[in-house]
Amino acid sequence: MQVFGNDGTRVDVRVDGSGGTAIVLIAGFPLARDIWDVQVETLARTHRTIRPDLRGMGKSSVPDGPYLMEVLAADVAAALDALGVERAAIAGHSLGGYVALAFARMFAERVSHLALVCSRLAADSPERAAARRELADRVERDATVRALVDAYAPALTAPQSVRERPDVVARVREMAGRVGPNAAASMLRGMALRVGADDIAGDLDVPVAVIAGACDALISMEEASAIARAFPRGRLIVCETSGHVPMLEEPAKVTAALAALISE
Repeated sequence: MQVFGNDGTRVDVRVDGSGGTAIVLIAGFPLARDIWDVQVETLARTHRTIRPDLRGMGKSSVPDGPYLMEVLAADVAAALDALGVERAAIAGHSLGGYVALAFARMFAERVSHLALVCSRLAADSPERAAARRELADRVERDATVRALVDAYAPALTAPQSVRERPDVVARVREMAGRVGPNAAASMLRGMALRVGADDIAGDLDVPVAVIAGACDALISMEEASAIARAFPRGRLIVCETSGHVPMLEEPAKVTAALAALISE
């Protein structure tokens, strides 16, 4: 189905299953919503799963950027409105976690559960924000996402996956290569501008699952543990052999963690 954001942007949404708690699954950057395919196979048997293509991604339209997290969260709210869903579990991977947290800040009453998969509360450091802006400029200048794929893909999978799961590594690169240069630049600049969510974590009194990869090169176990402790009802789930994409590296464990979360 397709819905429209507040500014007329067309947002494509995939809906599977029915009944139970609705769960929104938001993909990370620069990946696609089918990164959740294995989880949906199970969750959609008992729940309504909702997977938006964020603006600029997949089948959604590509408006001018930057894509602020608050704008992306409003697009998710528009999708829920169109589906008649008042309250849902919100699960976000990496960038999707930033969007989920922005949604929780703006629409706290609509969040029944929260899952953050390899994501963080903190805003970018000045150095990280500058690196994102530099990469955005390069992607636009080159009119290709080759530099983006080369910058992101190697850091997303665990060393064990690189050695033993070439299919996972290839799938990550294929997903990353789908995004267009203009959308990629707009998303990079939006992430660089985001505010941290440390200030709302302590007030979010819903079940929260923080799912971390023990081999994640981008988010340390120390940071993941601190994120889980920041929420009154936070719980840390560690995927021992995963890097930054446990939905692909340990799909059954992520599926079980999400199912356990929304059963609370």
